[in-house]
Amino acid sequence: MKSELAEPAAGGSAAPERIAKLLARAGLCSRRDAERWIAQGRVSVDGAVLASPAVTVTTGNDIRVDGKPIPEPDRARVWRYHKPAGLVTTHRDEKGRPTVFDALPKELPRLISVGRLDLSSEGLLLLTNDGELKRKLELPVTGWLRRYRVRVNGHVDPAKLAGLAGGVTVEGVDYGPIRASLDRQQGDNAWLTLSLAEGKNREIRRVCEHLGYPVSRLIRIAYGPFQLGHLEKSQVEEVQPKVLREQLGLGAKSPDQSGRARAKAHHRPKPADHRHPLAKPQPSRGHANRRRPS
Repeated sequence: MKSELAEPAAGGSAAPERIAKLLARAGLCSRRDAERWIAQGRVSVDGAVLASPAVTVTTGNDIRVDGKPIPEPDRARVWRYHKPAGLVTTHRDEKGRPTVFDALPKELPRLISVGRLDLSSEGLLLLTNDGELKRKLELPVTGWLRRYRVRVNGHVDPAKLAGLAGGVTVEGVDYGPIRASLDRQQGDNAWLTLSLAEGKNREIRRVCEHLGYPVSRLIRIAYGPFQLGHLEKSQVEEVQPKVLREQLGLGAKSPDQSGRARAKAHHRPKPADHRHPLAKPQPSRGHANRRRPS
């Protein structure tokens, strides 16, 4: 179906885009949520309530959600957050459990998470104000590794870990290559480091259980080039614009440009450890140093 084009107001932006994309770029919601809001009759453009997301608009249009004007899209921003165990990664939990977003400082803008960590998992969680950037950073095509420190129960056989490099199927679900190494064995428990490029729902827990090593603690220490470093539990820290430009190619000249930035590699080669699950790891530097949980 051909999309409608809402005429921009005088002096408005000349760069049209789909309404759902603009709402996501403004940090209000994901594109999927935006389409749901439209179906519920909550979004209007220039006084007309939308019945379909197939509408192209600009920032010059009067766009409202629940009768309130949407904020001007900010530049794309990213925060590192050290998620503690016991919080769910959602804005609203039907079971009433505490959420990551309830725990964030109130002065922060509305944020959305890049991927998730389950209730009992902890460590690095990336947050952003830009729905389009969130979607791009979650795509496996980036080739970015998610790296975890994992405590398991059992006496670990390194040969079993090495076998994960070719992928594994657990209860009919195919998981891609996982780089796994034994860091140390402590009695009946062991610490492992696992790196994977996609990260399906509860993948590490299911794969380790499949090997006979149930997980007792799971800490994400890196997401692509972004590291947990020495960030304390519950601490949140914004990634500096210079780092975003280097790692993502994000420009900061205008909100419109930053919202459209592609999650692409910088012109300098990235450490192999970020980009391919079977590449030889490179030593970390500076704030990228990994924490060794006790």
